Amino acid sequence: MSKIFKVGLIGCGHISETYFRAEKYFNNIKIVKCADINFNNAKKCAKINKIKAVTVKELLKDKEIEIILNLTIPKAHYQVAKQALTNGKHVYSEKPLAINFKDGQELLRLSKKNKLYIGNAPDTFLGGGIQKSKELVDKKIIGKINLGSAIFAFPGVQSYHPNPEPWFAKKEGGPAIDMGPYYLTALVNLLGPAKKVSGSIVKGVKRRTIGIGPRKNKTFKVECPTTYLSTIIFENGTVIRLTLSFDVITHKRNHIELYGDKGSMIVPDPNMFGGSVYVCKKLGNPWTEYKTNKMPLGKINIRSQSSRANESAINANYRGAGLAEMAYCIENKKTHKCNGELSLHVLDIIDSMMKAAVTGILQNIKTKCKKPKRFTNQEIKKILRKNI
Repeated sequence: MSKIFKVGLIGCGHISETYFRAEKYFNNIKIVKCADINFNNAKKCAKINKIKAVTVKELLKDKEIEIILNLTIPKAHYQVAKQALTNGKHVYSEKPLAINFKDGQELLRLSKKNKLYIGNAPDTFLGGGIQKSKELVDKKIIGKINLGSAIFAFPGVQSYHPNPEPWFAKKEGGPAIDMGPYYLTALVNLLGPAKKVSGSIVKGVKRRTIGIGPRKNKTFKVECPTTYLSTIIFENGTVIRLTLSFDVITHKRNHIELYGDKGSMIVPDPNMFGGSVYVCKKLGNPWTEYKTNKMPLGKINIRSQSSRANESAINANYRGAGLAEMAYCIENKKTHKCNGELSLHVLDIIDSMMKAAVTGILQNIKTKCKKPKRFTNQEIKKILRKNI
């Protein structure tokens, strides 16, 4: 039987509900206490989930807590993770690792110095959709992948988040920081590390209107670019054209398409765990569908709308898998899949993309990481509850 790690949650906002739900799926994590800079938020969260609310300082000093789950806003990720590591606790953060590369480097240095694990979302690449894609890519079903495209294009988080201002702030906002980690982590998982990146920006609507919650219809100022267009050159020679935008009302393009010398592949939404993979190996032929709905982390497990307004009513959502897999690796002294090296490399790409967009100069990626190995069914079963 796996050890159950006692987790302390910091940041009792919109995403926390998803991580509490993860306890139903995974056998080795238990959120026992929560904290928030706004203590009323912590008390509300504690009451709903029948746990104890404490201050942030108390939680960081609490000897019972083994892992800090950092669900704060992006600009606070660095400080909270740093405090967790300096207080002798492992830490798993929502994406991104930090909002600038230098801070990300410092967190990785601290974790190694203190011999502690640092994990980071997104963990969606552990799901059936990206893992089936990875299996087919590794088998060279479409041959050598030469190029491809990836797109996230949406009107903006203000439609589904009750406090969207941080996603449009000067140094922490924009789609590159918000959605870039999903797409780039999936691409690195499929293709390996990146080498160079170019970029350009588009500034869209200057004022946005909140679409949900107690502040609905309140407007706020946009202080950052809201569209990034980028070309990424990977170490293996693949070139990917990436679009990340909060300025598109709707579109009909696929999330990720990969083009090899023996065929083409449609990769499902990297923001979700499931979805089918499609492959076509000859012009005019029908696309072959590779379903993932019977894979351990691809099965439909959400059949009604959750409290997260941007979550599809029916989907596979196993957020928390990365936290559970990290806990298993702590216990068994293994390298976890949502590790600091991968997260720092993705942050490096984002940071370099943003610099390239401002300067117009092609940027070299400063870091490298190992191409992640497949998350096998045998590994997954070790962290899943038996009834899942």
